[in-house]
Amino acid sequence: MDQVKTMAEYAAANETPEVLFWIGCLGSFDQRAQKVTRAFVKILNHLNIKFAVLGSEESCTGDPAKRAGNEFVFQMLALQNIEVMNGYNVKKIVTTCPHCFNIIKNEYPSLGGNYEVMHHSVFLQQLINEGRIKVTDAAAFKGKKITYHDSCYLGRANNIYEAPRKVLEQLDAELVEMKSCRSKGLCCGAGGGQMFKEEENGKKRINIARTEEAIETGATIIATACPFCSTMMTDGVKAKDKQAEIKLFDIAELLAAGQGLEDIQI
Repeated sequence: MDQVKTMAEYAAANETPEVLFWIGCLGSFDQRAQKVTRAFVKILNHLNIKFAVLGSEESCTGDPAKRAGNEFVFQMLALQNIEVMNGYNVKKIVTTCPHCFNIIKNEYPSLGGNYEVMHHSVFLQQLINEGRIKVTDAAAFKGKKITYHDSCYLGRANNIYEAPRKVLEQLDAELVEMKSCRSKGLCCGAGGGQMFKEEENGKKRINIARTEEAIETGATIIATACPFCSTMMTDGVKAKDKQAEIKLFDIAELLAAGQGLEDIQI
């Protein structure tokens, strides 16, 4: 079992971790997203990176509430989180969720929460650039085609396009792009609080349209870097009855598999 210490445990020992791993609601409670959390933890532990989580002291960032128009609930949640993190003198945060990343990075500062915030794709790319991550099992990906789905909150909101692709380039696979990618990427349909509301009338669900673009590439693996995107794209693959041919993984899971830390069926 991979060891995960809390900020409270570090504080009790009068120690400070390198980073706070902000897990997020999906990474904490959604069964599929929990696998991404575990894969990222395996990478951190393998590299002996001192990190901590808030555990039960972590609350929702307030992103869904804010996107749905409830500023009061957002500020209540945000101020609670800021008070906790400032109490631990948190400096650097890494998260596997672009929604958490975007709101803590761009909207917490005005409420007194000033931190260095990184999405795990950028964090992993830095570790690769530093030579700390060595891919040893890349051969398992040989002959495979991977297509990467750009998350709105990473791409258009924060201009992060290269980092997740650089992570995937470490694997011995062919990276193929969808028709709509990078700054012209197509939303998965979950952003802006849409994941939690009833769908509106239209000719086609947006996650189905996006999944169709992924299928057109001929890729057998869809790579994501967002738990919301992962849920929507998984539903799209199921709707198209392509579960047997197409697998969906977060970049952390694929990189962990490339290091022999994770056993995934590709």
